[in-house]
Amino acid sequence: MSLTIDITGLPDERLVFTPSPLAELNAMLHVLAEPGHHPALHGWASCTAATIPPELSERLLEADFLWRSSRADFLVPGLPGATLAEELDAVDRLDDELYVAAALITTCGSSRLTRKMASPLSDPAANERARELALARGPRQAAFADRLLADPPAVRALVRRMLEDCRSAFFADAWQRVLPDLAADARHKADLVRLRGADEALAAVSPSVSLEQGTDGRRRIVIDKLQDNATSGVANGGVTFIPTAFGRPHLLVVHARGWRPVVQYPVAEAGLPEPVSLALIQQRLEALAHPIRLRLARTIARGPHTTGELAAAWQLSAPEVSRHLAVLRKAGLLVTRRRGRYMLYELDLAGSARLGSDLLEAVLR
Repeated sequence: MSLTIDITGLPDERLVFTPSPLAELNAMLHVLAEPGHHPALHGWASCTAATIPPELSERLLEADFLWRSSRADFLVPGLPGATLAEELDAVDRLDDELYVAAALITTCGSSRLTRKMASPLSDPAANERARELALARGPRQAAFADRLLADPPAVRALVRRMLEDCRSAFFADAWQRVLPDLAADARHKADLVRLRGADEALAAVSPSVSLEQGTDGRRRIVIDKLQDNATSGVANGGVTFIPTAFGRPHLLVVHARGWRPVVQYPVAEAGLPEPVSLALIQQRLEALAHPIRLRLARTIARGPHTTGELAAAWQLSAPEVSRHLAVLRKAGLLVTRRRGRYMLYELDLAGSARLGSDLLEAVLR
């Protein structure tokens, strides 16, 4: 599964790397709404939640579906500005239909609402369908959708005021702290594009992002995510990459029709392992799913063994043990060392211990 962005004919310099205050605020709000997704940020989330004024906390709770499970596209700008106010001004310039469509995708939980139906602001059937989808997701979502459809300007003003209040409540200090690292990361990626090409720059963004040159001549950015979708960066003039200090494990991609493609990627953190591809995780799970391989893994987890020792312990033939060990080794679950003329096999305990967290990261990516 993957999401692809077709950049055939797009010059490398149209791959833009830059921080975004609004996108980082969006990431912070998601952490506050879903702290379970971000164990490394539990301390920040707890301390920040405790200092937010109760009245603002209530307003954030009423609107948290704008950033909880999916993100409203207008919160991740394709052309970031230097300040939060500048980016909010750009959001204000969106027409009501585009703004409402982006908000209803998160409120109603269905991109089909806006991509395959008429505007709910002008079409009664689409309006009714939007309200039905929002109601199915809960009373708060339904109330928000009703207010948004009835009076878009009023709701837009409320959302902007809420985001501005976040700036004084917690965002300004956090942004000042992380901006130097985000700006340095964006400059580094831009330099890689200029000096070594897009391939190396995208590889540096994340092991889950790559550049693919197809046999059909198409050039695509491929992002390892649990979804199958495609968009084009050419039609929208380029692709924007936004570093975030609050995004891991998510690799957020805005790819809705009519929006410039945006990839918000977590900056590398010292001491944290790199993301593992979904294909490798699946390979490891399948390797351990076989009962014989699971028995072998249990044995070599306790200490190194030779093929002969494993065969004798489980009453298997040496060739059979070798075949199963080859599967485990190909999945990256074994470490080996030689003792004289014998090869010793041992379970990679560190890699195996990360299997659960790697799986969760891939699902949340």
